[in-house]
Amino acid sequence: MPTCIRDLADPAYAGLVSVTDVKSSSTAWLLIQALVSAYGEEGAEEVLAGIYENAGDHIESSGSAPLKKVRAGEVAVGFGLRHQAVADKESGLPVDYADPAEGNFSLTESVAVIDKGEKSNPLAMEMAECIIKNGRPELLKTYPLAVYEGENGDSANKSAYPMVFPEKLTVQLLEKHQQISENAKAGAQ
Repeated sequence: MPTCIRDLADPAYAGLVSVTDVKSSSTAWLLIQALVSAYGEEGAEEVLAGIYENAGDHIESSGSAPLKKVRAGEVAVGFGLRHQAVADKESGLPVDYADPAEGNFSLTESVAVIDKGEKSNPLAMEMAECIIKNGRPELLKTYPLAVYEGENGDSANKSAYPMVFPEKLTVQLLEKHQQISENAKAGAQ
């Protein structure tokens, strides 16, 4: 069983891996963040090329697709949404999961209210508060990253190695990481 993302580049996993494409899935961006953080941009590209080589036709556009391929027995290993693998294992499916040594990165949600002066919707702040008060507790069950003081998440879904990417997640950074991915795809052929 792999213990890190880099393991997925080992030729022993040829044809047995499914991952997502960063051009269509934020799950893939989390994988690239982990690789860049652990191995630098050049190292990330090299590891990713090996992963893409092993994945072949199993580079998916949906974050849940790799786990679906594992469930169906099409691949042995998928990089995907952790909470789905946890739920599958708890429900008795022959699925297991590992937290990669490079870390588990997460994207956080945001809600903002813009002051538009007289054109502001008076209910906007109430709606934002409703989302935080009523939606956030449910979200913490799946993605247990405490953002606000006093929050706790479902311990079954907590990663062993939670990480935060050291740079702000901007459109420019995403484009840079997409280019790393495209270079890795070209190197995998």
